[in-house]
Amino acid sequence: MSQIRHQPIAPTSTRFLGGGETIDRHRHDDHQLIYVSSGVLAITTEHGSWIASDDRALWIPANTWHEHRFYGRSRFHTIGFPAHGRAPLLDTERPTVIAVDALVRELLIALTGTTLTRTEIRHIEEVLRDRLRRVTAQPVALPAARDRRLADACRLVQEDLHQPCTLARLAARVHTGERTLSRLYRDEFGMTFPQWRTRARIFTAMVMLAEGATVTDTAHACGWATTSAFVQTFGRTVGVTPGNYRAGTGTSRER
Repeated sequence: MSQIRHQPIAPTSTRFLGGGETIDRHRHDDHQLIYVSSGVLAITTEHGSWIASDDRALWIPANTWHEHRFYGRSRFHTIGFPAHGRAPLLDTERPTVIAVDALVRELLIALTGTTLTRTEIRHIEEVLRDRLRRVTAQPVALPAARDRRLADACRLVQEDLHQPCTLARLAARVHTGERTLSRLYRDEFGMTFPQWRTRARIFTAMVMLAEGATVTDTAHACGWATTSAFVQTFGRTVGVTPGNYRAGTGTSRER
C-alpha cells in the first residue's frame, strides 16, 4: 500500500490519489466541500472522523483542522466557499456529511474541472447553492472522545472488531466502572456502547469494501456472526447494500 503524503491543495480542485495516500493535517480560510467521485476518503478532524464516497460529501467549516486518507484509487474534488459570504448549508459551524444525488454529483464534478469560463462557474455555483439547501445529512461518522478512558475504550474496540467485547470487560481494561463508561458513551457521543460499536464496524467495513475486500470477508473481520446480518445492518445504515457500495467505489465510474 502506498504511503505517499501530500501537502494541502487548493480549496477548489480535482486530483487523482491512490489507496493509502494521505494529505497532511491542514486548514483553510474558506469553507470547503469535499467529494470523491470514485474511491473512499476518510476525513479526520478534532471533532471526529467521517467517510466520504460517491454518494456523500463532507462540509468542512473554515479554519477547521483536518487530514485525509484515501482508500482505493480516488478522484478527489474540493470546492471552496468564502467564509464570510452566503453559505450554501443552513448549518455551517461543524463538519457535516450530506447526501449526493445525481445532479449534485455532476455539479461538483463540473465545478472542479478546468474548461469553464467565469460566467459558467458562477451560474453552476448558484445552482449548487440552491441544491445544497435541500440535501439531507448522512451521518456516517465516528465522534472523537474527550475523556481519556472513553478514548482508550474506543481504541481497544477498533483494534479488534472481530472479537466481541462486553462493556464490563472493556471498562475493566480502561480502569473504570461499567456504569461510568456507559455514561461516557451516552454523554459524549449521544449513543449507547452497542450503537457506537455498530457505527465503528460500519465505518471500518466501508473502508475495507473500498479496498476490494469481499462482503463475506468484511462481515467476518468486522465482527458480524453472519453475512446476512452484516448486509442488513449495512444497508439500513448506509442506504445501499455492501455489494453495491463496493462496486460504486471502484474506478468504473471515473470520467
